[in-house]
Amino acid sequence: MTGKFLAGFLALAVLLLTGLNAAAQQDLGAEKSNIVKANLSQAEIDKIVAAFSAKEGQYRQALNQYGFRREATIQTIGFGGQVSGEYRRDSQFTFGDDGRRYEKVLFAPLPTIKELQITTEDIEDLGGVNQFALEASKINQYSFTFLGKEKIDELNLYVFDVAPKVMPDPKKIQDRYFQGRIWVDDQDLQIVKSKGKGVPEGKQRFPVVETYRENIDTKYWFPTYSYANQDLVFETGQVVHFKMKLKFSDYKQGRSEVRILDD
Repeated sequence: MTGKFLAGFLALAVLLLTGLNAAAQQDLGAEKSNIVKANLSQAEIDKIVAAFSAKEGQYRQALNQYGFRREATIQTIGFGGQVSGEYRRDSQFTFGDDGRRYEKVLFAPLPTIKELQITTEDIEDLGGVNQFALEASKINQYSFTFLGKEKIDELNLYVFDVAPKVMPDPKKIQDRYFQGRIWVDDQDLQIVKSKGKGVPEGKQRFPVVETYRENIDTKYWFPTYSYANQDLVFETGQVVHFKMKLKFSDYKQGRSEVRILDD
């Protein structure tokens, strides 16, 4: 989002350490109360990081073999908590024989958002399936801080704060990094939950997005739900109360013989 724009895709992914705004610190800090300290050596921590980093690379490759449905809703909230505008886009994604991903739009009513202009690229940046995947090629550019363990439902999870070692200059580099918190299953050593945003922002403003994954085909933890609810403050002083929900479902492996184009 740039000024009055929500800008470019997610994700996988980013948040904490030194670059957090006050709202993000509050959101993440509240979750620390459920984290139990665990005594792990640096060698053990490095081994866990190496394992889930490698599996994130496998996750990205595997995702290229799956079709899925995505339901995306972006809203702006006005006084009294009333919805002042909405953007909706439900799509089916599949792969053709050429290996490219294609989108078929299933439902896309006329947007009513006035404060922000929403584009296809915005949806991809804010909630696409790659937003919260840590790229294996960039893993050495991140700092990982082990916080301890947390149990969510029946899963025992390692919890890490993640941030780039050096914050890139948005005027010189187009790459974006994940800054935030990740939860890693202590058995599969795969990321099952993340909460963070893309950095650097520059003139852009990105919300803190919480993403949950589920085990698909007993092998991969793919995203099934992403959520954001935050006031975005732009350089102009404009404040926009922003909400986003994305649901991913119907993961099916295999390619399509039919080329599906965006409607």
